[in-house]
Amino acid sequence: MMKNPLYKNLLLVFLLLCIFIPFSAHAHVDDPALEKLSRTDIFFVYLQLGFKHIIPLGFDHILFILSLFLLSPKLKTIIWQATAFTVAHSITLGLAMYDMVSAPPHIIEPIIALSIMFVALENVITDKLKPTRILIVFAFGLVHGLGFAGVLKDLGLPKREFFNALISFNVGVELGQLAIILAAWFLFGKWFNQKPWYRSHIVNPLSILIAIIALYWTIERAFFP
Repeated sequence: MMKNPLYKNLLLVFLLLCIFIPFSAHAHVDDPALEKLSRTDIFFVYLQLGFKHIIPLGFDHILFILSLFLLSPKLKTIIWQATAFTVAHSITLGLAMYDMVSAPPHIIEPIIALSIMFVALENVITDKLKPTRILIVFAFGLVHGLGFAGVLKDLGLPKREFFNALISFNVGVELGQLAIILAAWFLFGKWFNQKPWYRSHIVNPLSILIAIIALYWTIERAFFP
């Protein structure tokens, strides 16, 4: 998977967007306290906000990452999936914060829940990681990025360091995802993934539980927003 040129293309797209997106943003906050902070301080403030949006606040995103991990708990494989997810959500998050794309929460939030259910059910249906998984993860990452945008717009970004804060928030999200991956790997992936009962005792029960939770979220978010 690592040699697939798709990854290089995804990273190239992200970098080009970072370069060519216009630097006149509207989702900024005129908070005097933030405006007085140094560039380094702002970086760490939004780094922490991004991390907290995953741990402990992003239970749905935690379940999504766990669903990715369960099918193939190899660190190299899951980190590539998480990276594709991060690149994708960084693209839509950046575009949304620059008011170039938008989507109402009552549409995005149910789709996010459906994406979690889809990946969880895929773990039950198949026992092999297919090459298409990376494309699915990337597509779902684009949707999740719009969800992140809703949160970040509520928080606001400092006008003077808008781009710096946006990047650090994304880095914080990625660190939160990596923390989940490493925790899952140390808890059960490292020790049990080669056991003959790993799939029947760990992958299937956890995936079914995640799918049920995601189905509940889908109904709740679609019909009882």
